[in-house]
Amino acid sequence: MTKLLNPNMAATFPPPVMEARRWIEGVTFPADRPLINVSQAAPVDPPPEGLRQAMAEAVLENDAAHLYGPVLGLPELRAEVAKQFSAGYGGKIAATQVAITSGCNQAFASTLATLAADGDEVILPTPWYFNHKMWLDMGGVKTVALPTGDTLIPSADKAADLITSKTRAIVLVSPNNPGGVEYPAETISAFYELCQSKGIALIIDETYRDFDSRTGAPHDLLTRPGWEDTLIQLYSFSKAYRLTGHRVGAMIASEARLAEAEKFLDTVAICPNQVGQIAALWGMQNLGNWLGDQRAEILDRRAAIESGFKVLAKQGWQLLGCGAYFAYVTHPFDIPSDALAQKLVTEAGILCLPGTMFVPENDPTGARQLRIAFANIDRAGIGVLFERLATVSV
Repeated sequence: MTKLLNPNMAATFPPPVMEARRWIEGVTFPADRPLINVSQAAPVDPPPEGLRQAMAEAVLENDAAHLYGPVLGLPELRAEVAKQFSAGYGGKIAATQVAITSGCNQAFASTLATLAADGDEVILPTPWYFNHKMWLDMGGVKTVALPTGDTLIPSADKAADLITSKTRAIVLVSPNNPGGVEYPAETISAFYELCQSKGIALIIDETYRDFDSRTGAPHDLLTRPGWEDTLIQLYSFSKAYRLTGHRVGAMIASEARLAEAEKFLDTVAICPNQVGQIAALWGMQNLGNWLGDQRAEILDRRAAIESGFKVLAKQGWQLLGCGAYFAYVTHPFDIPSDALAQKLVTEAGILCLPGTMFVPENDPTGARQLRIAFANIDRAGIGVLFERLATVSV
Protein backbone atom coordinates (compact mmCIF):
# COMPACT_ATOMS: atom_id res chain seq x y z
CA MET A 1 0.00 0.00 0.00
CA THR A 2 2.90 2.39 0.61
CA LYS A 3 3.50 2.65 -3.14
CA LEU A 4 0.04 4.24 -3.40
CA LEU A 5 0.87 6.93 -0.84
CA ASN A 6 1.14 10.56 -1.90
CA PRO A 7 4.88 11.32 -1.50
CA ASN A 8 4.08 14.81 -0.18
CA MET A 9 2.03 13.23 2.62
CA ALA A 10 4.79 10.77 3.39
CA ALA A 11 7.33 13.59 3.53
CA THR A 12 5.79 15.32 6.51
CA PHE A 13 5.94 14.22 10.13
CA PRO A 14 3.16 12.73 12.31
CA PRO A 15 1.01 15.21 14.27
CA PRO A 16 3.30 16.22 17.17
CA VAL A 17 0.62 16.46 19.86
CA MET A 18 -0.68 13.01 18.95
CA GLU A 19 2.87 11.64 19.01
CA ALA A 20 3.41 13.10 22.47
CA ARG A 21 0.18 11.59 23.74
CA ARG A 22 1.51 8.17 22.82
CA TRP A 23 4.36 8.71 25.27
CA ILE A 24 1.94 8.48 28.19
CA GLU A 25 0.19 5.31 26.99
CA GLY A 26 0.63 2.60 29.61
CA VAL A 27 2.29 4.96 32.11
CA THR A 28 0.76 5.08 35.57
CA PHE A 29 0.86 8.37 37.43
CA PRO A 30 0.46 8.11 41.22
CA ALA A 31 -2.34 10.03 42.91
CA ASP A 32 0.16 12.20 44.77
CA ARG A 33 1.96 13.09 41.52
CA PRO A 34 -0.59 13.33 38.71
CA LEU A 35 0.46 14.13 35.16
CA ILE A 36 1.07 17.79 34.37
CA ASN A 37 0.11 18.11 30.72
CA VAL A 38 1.64 21.21 29.16
CA SER A 39 1.86 19.79 25.66
CA GLN A 40 -1.15 21.36 23.95
CA ALA A 41 -2.35 24.96 23.83
CA ALA A 42 -6.06 24.50 24.34
CA PRO A 43 -8.53 25.43 27.07
CA VAL A 44 -9.63 22.43 29.12
CA ASP A 45 -12.76 24.07 30.57
CA PRO A 46 -16.05 24.32 28.65
CA PRO A 47 -17.42 27.67 27.46
CA PRO A 48 -19.14 29.83 30.09
CA GLU A 49 -22.72 28.89 30.94
CA GLY A 50 -24.32 31.75 29.04
CA LEU A 51 -22.58 30.74 25.84
CA ARG A 52 -23.52 27.11 26.29
CA GLN A 53 -27.13 28.17 26.85
CA ALA A 54 -27.09 30.13 23.61
CA MET A 55 -25.71 27.07 21.81
CA ALA A 56 -28.36 24.84 23.36
CA GLU A 57 -31.11 27.20 22.26
CA ALA A 58 -29.71 27.22 18.74
CA VAL A 59 -29.72 23.42 18.64
CA LEU A 60 -33.29 23.21 19.91
CA GLU A 61 -34.92 26.22 18.29
CA ASN A 62 -32.95 27.26 15.21
CA ASP A 63 -33.65 24.82 12.39
CA ALA A 64 -31.08 26.53 10.16
CA ALA A 65 -28.33 25.54 12.62
CA HIS A 66 -28.64 21.97 11.32
CA LEU A 67 -28.43 22.81 7.63
CA TYR A 68 -25.70 23.84 5.23
CA GLY A 69 -24.86 27.50 5.49
CA PRO A 70 -22.89 29.90 3.30
CA VAL A 71 -19.44 28.58 2.42
CA LEU A 72 -17.74 31.76 3.66
CA GLY A 73 -19.70 31.80 6.89
CA LEU A 74 -22.75 33.38 8.51
CA PRO A 75 -23.20 36.96 7.29
CA GLU A 76 -23.89 38.16 10.84
CA LEU A 77 -20.60 36.75 12.13
CA ARG A 78 -18.63 38.10 9.18
CA ALA A 79 -20.12 41.53 9.83
CA GLU A 80 -19.34 41.37 13.55
CA VAL A 81 -15.72 40.41 12.89
CA ALA A 82 -15.41 43.28 10.42
CA LYS A 83 -16.94 45.71 12.91
CA GLN A 84 -14.84 44.71 15.90
CA PHE A 85 -11.56 44.32 14.02
CA SER A 86 -12.07 47.68 12.32
CA ALA A 87 -12.53 49.27 15.74
CA GLY A 88 -9.69 47.31 17.35
CA TYR A 89 -7.13 48.04 14.66
CA GLY A 90 -8.33 51.50 13.65
CA GLY A 91 -8.79 50.40 10.06
CA LYS A 92 -11.64 49.73 7.71
CA ILE A 93 -12.65 46.13 7.04
CA ALA A 94 -15.75 45.17 5.09
CA ALA A 95 -17.80 42.10 5.94
CA THR A 96 -17.07 40.88 2.40
CA GLN A 97 -13.36 40.83 3.34
CA VAL A 98 -14.00 38.29 6.11
CA ALA A 99 -14.41 34.54 5.73
CA ILE A 100 -15.30 32.15 8.53
CA THR A 101 -13.47 28.83 8.47
CA SER A 102 -13.48 25.53 10.34
CA GLY A 103 -10.78 26.64 12.74
CA CYS A 104 -7.68 28.75 12.14
CA ASN A 105 -5.76 25.80 10.69
CA GLN A 106 -8.30 25.67 7.87
CA ALA A 107 -7.94 29.42 7.42
CA PHE A 108 -4.22 28.85 6.87
CA ALA A 109 -4.81 25.91 4.55
CA SER A 110 -7.29 27.83 2.42
CA THR A 111 -4.97 30.82 2.30
CA LEU A 112 -2.08 28.73 1.03
CA ALA A 113 -4.35 26.99 -1.46
CA THR A 114 -4.91 30.39 -3.08
CA LEU A 115 -1.23 31.38 -2.99
CA ALA A 116 1.15 28.53 -3.64
CA ALA A 117 1.45 25.48 -5.87
CA ASP A 118 3.83 22.55 -5.98
CA GLY A 119 7.42 23.80 -6.08
CA ASP A 120 6.69 27.28 -4.71
CA GLU A 121 8.28 28.58 -1.50
CA VAL A 122 6.98 30.08 1.75
CA ILE A 123 9.16 31.57 4.49
CA LEU A 124 8.48 30.46 8.08
CA PRO A 125 10.37 31.90 11.06
CA THR A 126 11.75 29.19 13.33
CA PRO A 127 10.77 27.88 15.75
CA TRP A 128 7.64 27.43 13.63
CA TYR A 129 4.09 26.34 14.31
CA PHE A 130 4.33 22.72 13.21
CA ASN A 131 0.90 22.52 11.53
CA HIS A 132 1.98 25.30 9.17
CA LYS A 133 5.02 23.25 8.17
CA MET A 134 2.94 20.10 7.78
CA TRP A 135 0.46 21.79 5.44
CA LEU A 136 3.22 23.19 3.26
CA ASP A 137 4.81 19.74 3.05
CA MET A 138 1.54 18.11 2.04
CA GLY A 139 1.02 20.70 -0.67
CA GLY A 140 4.48 20.23 -2.12
CA VAL A 141 5.43 23.77 -1.10
CA LYS A 142 9.01 24.26 0.06
CA THR A 143 9.38 25.69 3.55
CA VAL A 144 12.24 28.17 3.83
CA ALA A 145 13.31 28.50 7.45
CA LEU A 146 14.07 31.93 8.91
CA PRO A 147 16.00 31.44 12.18
CA THR A 148 15.13 33.93 14.93
CA GLY A 149 17.99 33.30 17.38
CA ASP A 150 17.66 33.68 21.12
CA THR A 151 15.30 36.67 20.85
CA LEU A 152 12.74 34.62 18.87
CA ILE A 153 11.98 37.84 16.92
CA PRO A 154 12.39 37.45 13.14
CA SER A 155 14.33 39.97 11.08
CA ALA A 156 12.85 41.38 7.87
CA ASP A 157 16.37 42.12 6.62
CA LYS A 158 17.35 38.47 6.97
CA ALA A 159 14.08 37.39 5.38
CA ALA A 160 14.84 39.58 2.36
CA ASP A 161 17.93 37.47 1.68
CA LEU A 162 15.75 34.34 1.45
CA ILE A 163 13.27 35.63 -1.11
CA THR A 164 13.49 34.09 -4.58
CA SER A 165 11.34 34.11 -7.68
CA LYS A 166 9.44 31.17 -6.17
CA THR A 167 8.60 32.87 -2.86
CA ARG A 168 4.87 33.40 -2.44
CA ALA A 169 4.50 34.46 1.21
CA ILE A 170 6.04 35.07 4.61
CA VAL A 171 4.13 33.79 7.64
CA LEU A 172 4.21 35.46 11.06
CA VAL A 173 2.48 34.24 14.24
CA SER A 174 2.07 36.85 16.97
CA PRO A 175 1.78 36.37 19.89
CA ASN A 176 3.94 33.51 18.80
CA ASN A 177 3.33 29.79 18.90
CA PRO A 178 5.59 28.17 20.06
CA GLY A 179 7.78 31.01 21.37
CA GLY A 180 5.22 33.12 23.21
CA VAL A 181 6.89 36.37 22.15
CA GLU A 182 4.85 39.36 20.97
CA TYR A 183 6.29 40.82 17.79
CA PRO A 184 6.94 44.57 18.06
CA ALA A 185 4.84 46.76 15.78
CA GLU A 186 7.97 47.92 13.98
CA THR A 187 8.91 44.30 13.21
CA ILE A 188 5.50 43.60 11.70
CA SER A 189 5.67 46.87 9.77
CA ALA A 190 9.07 45.96 8.33
CA PHE A 191 7.76 42.62 7.13
CA TYR A 192 4.70 44.25 5.57
CA GLU A 193 6.86 46.74 3.69
CA LEU A 194 9.18 43.96 2.53
CA CYS A 195 6.32 41.82 1.26
CA GLN A 196 4.64 44.79 -0.39
CA SER A 197 7.84 45.75 -2.20
CA LYS A 198 8.42 42.17 -3.40
CA GLY A 199 4.83 41.52 -4.44
CA ILE A 200 4.36 38.59 -2.07
CA ALA A 201 1.81 37.98 0.68
CA LEU A 202 2.25 38.61 4.39
CA ILE A 203 0.20 36.12 6.41
CA ILE A 204 -0.25 37.03 10.07
CA ASP A 205 -1.77 34.37 12.33
CA GLU A 206 -3.18 36.15 15.39
CA THR A 207 -4.82 33.19 17.08
CA TYR A 208 -3.63 34.47 20.48
CA ARG A 209 -4.32 38.20 19.98
CA ASP A 210 -6.83 38.23 22.85
CA PHE A 211 -4.02 37.43 25.30
CA ASP A 212 -1.48 39.99 24.13
CA SER A 213 -0.08 41.84 27.15
CA ARG A 214 -0.05 45.16 25.32
CA THR A 215 -2.95 47.57 25.15
CA GLY A 216 -4.23 48.90 21.85
CA ALA A 217 -3.63 47.50 18.39
CA PRO A 218 -0.49 45.35 17.98
CA HIS A 219 0.10 46.82 14.51
CA ASP A 220 -1.33 49.40 12.13
CA LEU A 221 -1.42 47.36 8.94
CA LEU A 222 -5.19 47.44 8.57
CA THR A 223 -5.09 51.25 8.51
CA ARG A 224 -2.88 51.34 5.42
CA PRO A 225 -4.43 52.03 2.01
CA GLY A 226 -4.48 48.88 -0.10
CA TRP A 227 -3.63 46.55 2.80
CA GLU A 228 -5.70 43.82 1.16
CA ASP A 229 -3.17 43.58 -1.69
CA THR A 230 -0.49 42.30 0.71
CA LEU A 231 -1.96 41.30 4.08
CA ILE A 232 -3.89 38.16 4.99
CA GLN A 233 -4.88 38.03 8.66
CA LEU A 234 -5.96 34.84 10.43
CA TYR A 235 -7.83 34.44 13.71
CA SER A 236 -9.30 31.73 15.94
CA PHE A 237 -12.34 31.83 18.20
CA SER A 238 -11.22 28.63 19.92
CA LYS A 239 -8.99 30.15 22.58
CA ALA A 240 -11.08 33.25 23.26
CA TYR A 241 -14.39 31.47 23.86
CA ARG A 242 -13.28 27.88 24.60
CA LEU A 243 -14.69 26.59 21.31
CA THR A 244 -11.84 24.27 20.33
CA GLY A 245 -14.21 21.36 19.66
CA HIS A 246 -16.48 23.46 17.46
CA ARG A 247 -13.79 24.62 14.99
CA VAL A 248 -14.39 28.27 14.17
CA GLY A 249 -11.71 30.53 12.71
CA ALA A 250 -11.54 33.56 10.45
CA MET A 251 -9.59 34.83 7.45
CA ILE A 252 -9.41 38.53 6.55
CA ALA A 253 -8.28 39.26 2.99
CA SER A 254 -9.33 40.84 -0.27
CA GLU A 255 -12.69 39.92 -1.77
CA ALA A 256 -10.87 38.49 -4.78
CA ARG A 257 -8.79 36.15 -2.61
CA LEU A 258 -11.82 35.03 -0.61
CA ALA A 259 -13.56 34.16 -3.87
CA GLU A 260 -10.68 31.78 -4.59
CA ALA A 261 -10.65 30.47 -1.01
CA GLU A 262 -14.36 29.70 -1.36
CA LYS A 263 -13.47 27.04 -3.95
CA PHE A 264 -11.19 25.32 -1.46
CA LEU A 265 -13.58 25.61 1.48
CA ASP A 266 -16.54 24.29 -0.52
CA THR A 267 -14.66 21.12 -1.41
CA VAL A 268 -13.32 20.50 2.11
CA ALA A 269 -16.11 21.28 4.58
CA ILE A 270 -18.83 22.99 2.47
CA CYS A 271 -19.52 25.37 5.36
CA PRO A 272 -18.19 26.06 8.85
CA ASN A 273 -19.93 24.51 11.84
CA GLN A 274 -23.23 26.36 12.23
CA VAL A 275 -23.59 26.01 16.00
CA GLY A 276 -19.97 27.02 16.48
CA GLN A 277 -20.52 30.16 14.41
CA ILE A 278 -23.62 31.05 16.42
CA ALA A 279 -21.56 30.59 19.57
CA ALA A 280 -18.72 32.77 18.25
CA LEU A 281 -21.17 35.54 17.34
CA TRP A 282 -22.84 35.38 20.77
CA GLY A 283 -19.43 35.45 22.42
CA MET A 284 -18.28 38.49 20.46
CA GLN A 285 -21.46 40.35 21.33
CA ASN A 286 -21.80 39.36 24.99
CA LEU A 287 -18.52 38.19 26.51
CA GLY A 288 -16.26 41.24 26.31
CA ASN A 289 -15.88 41.59 30.08
CA TRP A 290 -15.56 37.84 30.58
CA LEU A 291 -12.83 37.67 27.94
CA GLY A 292 -11.06 40.53 29.69
CA ASP A 293 -11.01 38.45 32.87
CA GLN A 294 -9.64 35.46 30.97
CA ARG A 295 -6.88 37.63 29.54
CA ALA A 296 -6.00 38.88 33.02
CA GLU A 297 -5.76 35.30 34.26
CA ILE A 298 -3.46 34.26 31.42
CA LEU A 299 -1.27 37.32 32.03
CA ASP A 300 -1.10 36.37 35.72
CA ARG A 301 0.08 32.90 34.79
CA ARG A 302 2.65 34.46 32.49
CA ALA A 303 3.90 36.52 35.44
CA ALA A 304 4.07 33.36 37.54
CA ILE A 305 6.21 31.69 34.87
CA GLU A 306 8.58 34.65 34.68
CA SER A 307 8.97 35.04 38.44
CA GLY A 308 9.14 31.34 39.25
CA PHE A 309 11.63 30.55 36.52
CA LYS A 310 14.45 31.86 38.71
CA VAL A 311 14.59 28.42 40.36
CA LEU A 312 15.43 26.81 37.02
CA ALA A 313 17.69 29.62 35.84
CA LYS A 314 20.06 28.82 38.70
CA GLN A 315 20.43 25.34 37.20
CA GLY A 316 21.23 26.56 33.71
CA TRP A 317 17.76 26.73 32.17
CA GLN A 318 16.96 29.78 30.04
CA LEU A 319 13.59 31.40 29.35
CA LEU A 320 13.72 32.50 25.71
CA GLY A 321 10.12 33.63 25.35
CA CYS A 322 6.96 33.85 27.41
CA GLY A 323 3.51 35.09 26.47
CA ALA A 324 -0.01 34.15 25.45
CA TYR A 325 -0.19 30.40 26.17
CA PHE A 326 3.51 29.54 25.92
CA ALA A 327 6.91 29.52 27.54
CA TYR A 328 9.82 28.51 25.32
CA VAL A 329 12.93 27.40 27.18
CA THR A 330 16.37 25.89 26.78
CA HIS A 331 17.41 23.01 29.04
CA PRO A 332 20.90 22.42 30.51
CA PHE A 333 21.18 18.67 29.91
CA ASP A 334 23.48 16.77 27.58
CA ILE A 335 20.71 14.95 25.75
CA PRO A 336 18.49 16.12 22.89
CA SER A 337 15.13 17.59 23.80
CA ASP A 338 13.09 14.83 22.17
CA ALA A 339 14.74 12.26 24.46
CA LEU A 340 14.45 14.60 27.44
CA ALA A 341 10.73 15.20 26.83
CA GLN A 342 10.07 11.47 26.94
CA LYS A 343 12.13 11.07 30.13
CA LEU A 344 10.15 13.87 31.76
CA VAL A 345 7.00 11.77 31.42
CA THR A 346 8.30 8.94 33.58
CA GLU A 347 10.75 10.81 35.80
CA ALA A 348 8.75 13.97 36.53
CA GLY A 349 5.18 13.31 35.43
CA ILE A 350 5.37 16.14 32.86
CA LEU A 351 4.24 16.03 29.25
CA CYS A 352 5.65 18.83 27.08
CA LEU A 353 6.88 19.16 23.51
CA PRO A 354 10.54 19.17 22.45
CA GLY A 355 12.05 21.92 20.33
CA THR A 356 12.86 19.34 17.67
CA MET A 357 9.20 19.52 16.66
CA PHE A 358 9.49 23.22 15.80
CA VAL A 359 12.62 23.41 13.63
CA PRO A 360 14.12 21.63 10.60
CA GLU A 361 15.84 18.31 11.22
CA ASN A 362 19.28 19.82 10.63
CA ASP A 363 18.74 22.72 13.08
CA PRO A 364 20.69 21.99 16.31
CA THR A 365 18.79 24.59 18.36
CA GLY A 366 15.76 22.30 18.66
CA ALA A 367 17.76 19.76 20.65
CA ARG A 368 18.17 22.29 23.47
CA GLN A 369 14.63 23.64 23.58
CA LEU A 370 11.22 22.76 25.03
CA ARG A 371 7.78 24.32 24.70
CA ILE A 372 5.62 24.63 27.81
CA ALA A 373 1.94 25.41 27.15
CA PHE A 374 1.01 26.88 30.52
CA ALA A 375 -2.53 28.12 29.90
CA ASN A 376 -4.02 24.97 31.42
CA ILE A 377 -2.29 25.21 34.80
CA ASP A 378 -2.81 27.88 37.44
CA ARG A 379 -0.22 29.59 39.64
CA ALA A 380 -0.10 26.65 42.02
CA GLY A 381 0.32 24.23 39.13
CA ILE A 382 3.13 26.34 37.70
CA GLY A 383 4.87 26.16 41.05
CA VAL A 384 4.61 22.37 41.07
CA LEU A 385 5.85 22.24 37.48
CA PHE A 386 9.00 24.13 38.41
CA GLU A 387 9.54 22.04 41.53
CA ARG A 388 9.49 18.88 39.45
CA LEU A 389 11.74 20.28 36.72
CA ALA A 390 14.22 21.42 39.36
CA THR A 391 14.62 17.83 40.60
CA VAL A 392 15.30 16.36 37.15
CA SER A 393 18.80 15.03 36.65
CA VAL A 394 20.01 13.39 33.45
